[in-house]
Amino acid sequence: MEKESSQGYFLYLVLFLGLLNGFGPFVIDMYLPALPEMTHVFKTSASVIQLGLTFCMGGLAVGQVLLGPVSDRFGRKAVLLFSLFLYLSATVGCLCSESIWVFTFFRFLEGIGAAGGIVLSRSVATDLYHGRQLAKIIAFISAINGLAPIAAPLSGGLVAQIVGWRGIFLILLSLGICLTLGSLFFRESLPPDRRSGAGWKNVLKGFGDILREKGFIPASLAYACSMSAIFCYISAAPFIIQQEYNLSGVQFSLIFAFNALVIACGSILSVKFSSVEKSLKFGALLAFFGAGCCLLLYFLSQSLLAYLVPVALMLFGLGFVFPSSTTLAMEKGRKYAGIASSVVGGLGYLAGGLAAPLVGIGDIKLASFSWSFVFLLAGLLLIFFCDHRKTRL
Repeated sequence: MEKESSQGYFLYLVLFLGLLNGFGPFVIDMYLPALPEMTHVFKTSASVIQLGLTFCMGGLAVGQVLLGPVSDRFGRKAVLLFSLFLYLSATVGCLCSESIWVFTFFRFLEGIGAAGGIVLSRSVATDLYHGRQLAKIIAFISAINGLAPIAAPLSGGLVAQIVGWRGIFLILLSLGICLTLGSLFFRESLPPDRRSGAGWKNVLKGFGDILREKGFIPASLAYACSMSAIFCYISAAPFIIQQEYNLSGVQFSLIFAFNALVIACGSILSVKFSSVEKSLKFGALLAFFGAGCCLLLYFLSQSLLAYLVPVALMLFGLGFVFPSSTTLAMEKGRKYAGIASSVVGGLGYLAGGLAAPLVGIGDIKLASFSWSFVFLLAGLLLIFFCDHRKTRL
């Protein structure tokens, strides 16, 4: 009976952590099909509308940096409940917004609230699991997380066509309520005797210890470079697919959902490698090759297929990179799991937030491909340079 209960809680935990980690994709991806519509509703330009995306990612970055260390001090559950309450309040604010600037402000707060679920999903997994088992759990969480970009734009595209962009935020509000109810079954994973001491001095010490941990920074930066690349794709895709190729919001959602499934498949297959390091190298090479194909085919063909195939190849590679780089970083930062998770996630969403507006400068498709290529090249060089140094040592 106890074993069945334990297995039941394990399944609940994997699903719950996957949904918490999927907060980011849901908050970002669900309203993507409505971006062109919102430029008309708020009477502004595409670049200004994209600020809602940028500020949301900024909130996701700031929230992780703040809430991760706090959870090391006060435990995971209390911080989770606080972040969910903030998310619900900010989503109501987005619903009531009549100005793009008010909307952007609440998107920032919504990002901070959603960040709690993301940073805690990694921290809780690291609290409870080690080594190969941790790699599998993070891969499963990433795979479940990959389903969020499938459901988000699909439902977002349908809702936007029927009732407009506010309907999308009603669904986001409902999601927050469901996760809040689900959190009532969550058992604290960080007992009081394993929590960090009070005060900023201990927090700063934790950050210092984490950043000095050999291998932590390269793994975190590899994750950040990959996040930059994927947000170049995310922020450009609605305009490329709906405006350049004249496809509908629902058609865009179907394409976006397929690409999300591609990422999820990569995450699941990442555990098939004999080591996390090999999975990371394979994914980084494949993603870089895909980005190179995107850039090359831009000059050779403007067909929809020439856009979709290399993008899917790049995203499949990123499916390997995300869980592998996260596992490596979290193993290195196990002592302060909340802080480690905040650095990994904070860097990732900060990099993504800074990269997203870049695609709006000049030709949006060329800019998206070019910046993705640059970021993935940087990540690849970082991974192989650090591996070369390790081999020499």
